[in-house]
Amino acid sequence: MAFRVIGFNDPIFSGFQDMFDVSDHDVERSVNTPSKKYVRDAKAMAATPADIKEYPDSYVFVLDMPGLKSEEIKVQVEDNNVLVVTGMRQREDEKEKEVKYIRMERRIGKFMRKFVLPENANVDVISAVCVDGVLTITVRKLPPPEPKKPRTIEVKIG
Repeated sequence: MAFRVIGFNDPIFSGFQDMFDVSDHDVERSVNTPSKKYVRDAKAMAATPADIKEYPDSYVFVLDMPGLKSEEIKVQVEDNNVLVVTGMRQREDEKEKEVKYIRMERRIGKFMRKFVLPENANVDVISAVCVDGVLTITVRKLPPPEPKKPRTIEVKIG
């Protein structure tokens, strides 16, 4: 397959696993560490699982986007070949003011994934459907190029 998935194990994120345990204050103080936004994006990418399937005429990306409505999900193409999927899940507003959380395990915050698309991806024909917290993005393939026919060159005298 000719495209690259940018994910948590990608070399772009190597060495950042230890940073995820660093407080925002420590990140801001250090000159040698990436910005808070970069670390947040890395965490968001690590926490957004995806499956990628290839069919003869398309690529299909399936991502878990739990608790997000379709209007809360953004699918974009950047730099003509990078598929970017983002979303933000907020904590539900509590109607009772006296609610006390005993445990909070459900993920809130930013969801994000980036995929470098192959050259044969038709970025003008992309569809996205979200059903029951599962986002399915279909990227059509361009038809294969026509084989070049031999060109005859006239040989002139002299």
